Amino acid sequence: MATGQRRSIFDGVEAMLDDLEELYKDVHRHPELSMQENRTAGVAAQRLEKAGFEVTTGVGKTGVVGVLRNGDGPTVMLRADMDALPVQEQTGLDYASETDGVMHACGHDMHVAWLAGTAALFAAALDTWKGTLMPVFQPAEETAAGAQAMIDDGLFDRFSKPDVVLGQHVMPSRAGSMGTRSGVMTSAADSFEIRVFGRGAHGSMPEASIDPVVMAAATVMRLQTIVSREIAAAQSAIVTVGALQVGTKENVIPDEGVIKLNVRTFDEDVRAHVLDAIKRIVEAEAQASGAPKPPEITLLDHYQLTRNDPDATETVRNAFRAHFGDDSVVDIPPLSASEDFGSFGSEWHVPSVFWTVGGTDAQTYDQAKKDGRLSELPTNHNPRFAPVIHPTLEIGVRTLLAAAGAWLDPSAGHR
Repeated sequence: MATGQRRSIFDGVEAMLDDLEELYKDVHRHPELSMQENRTAGVAAQRLEKAGFEVTTGVGKTGVVGVLRNGDGPTVMLRADMDALPVQEQTGLDYASETDGVMHACGHDMHVAWLAGTAALFAAALDTWKGTLMPVFQPAEETAAGAQAMIDDGLFDRFSKPDVVLGQHVMPSRAGSMGTRSGVMTSAADSFEIRVFGRGAHGSMPEASIDPVVMAAATVMRLQTIVSREIAAAQSAIVTVGALQVGTKENVIPDEGVIKLNVRTFDEDVRAHVLDAIKRIVEAEAQASGAPKPPEITLLDHYQLTRNDPDATETVRNAFRAHFGDDSVVDIPPLSASEDFGSFGSEWHVPSVFWTVGGTDAQTYDQAKKDGRLSELPTNHNPRFAPVIHPTLEIGVRTLLAAAGAWLDPSAGHR
């Protein structure tokens, strides 16, 4: 550093990349399912303690909260989720999952490495910023349970209310790219299990049955008309039937069937209409079939909308532009994927901002785009999803530093 040049929170990013790569590979090798992230939480807590944070573990079962107070100033919460998925890895990587049937197929291992590195860099540059940094390692994002579990465990009472909540997600977009938007960022999601009831019989005597196979099939077909016939073209919704389970043998008409479905919406009124339509259709098909009792509709999980605060989003955009250049961040449409990140800001009643960081090798992405094969690139939740380590690690750390620095160190966006 030249004499007289101001110290920066970005100093040391390059020097820590080898260590962060090892951390990322370690977490990737040892994935843990939702609410079972004990090892990952331990690694995160150890990193924060070593950097000088006050650390609280076991928040919402496996969540970790760090607090680093550095004088008067804003409080900034940074969130990373930790859980993996019940997916058998097919990447062929030399650091592939060592846990059979479990994989970091969504990139939360990258999120853990990003936040651990960012926390360490802020702690190493206390003379460059003022305020309080609160990194939060959250469990169970994949089951929509983690954020609420931490809130229910007293997160809002046990720790200072932040001035802003910030988070990011690795995506299969081009490495080095960043995307965000003001307003709705990710969809609301609702998952249901629907159990329909009939009357079993021998396959040769269908007249003695009330066939749940036909009832379930008719229900699935009718559910497809909700979006195509009840939602206006200018609005958006997705209704996906992911599982239909009825019967065990070809000549046995069973007593009941199970339908599992997922709904994505971007507007509360549209969501209410879709959920009402599902209930109406399921009950009507059961009645039309002469079902012996009404169907059971059970909510499996719910993600609320993630909304980016307009003013805070513009602050983050400006920080990215100052650090990465004017064309660094693009405005993207709402994502049909869902997140429980929004629970922190909405229930804490503070502004929050969520953005994406590209993780697909730039040359691979550009060639796929040229060939019209972007849809063939492995996406999140695919058994072959594997973000390219470099430059994804560095970019993700720098985006968190720049965004948090916009509140803690207004000059942080500059190189």
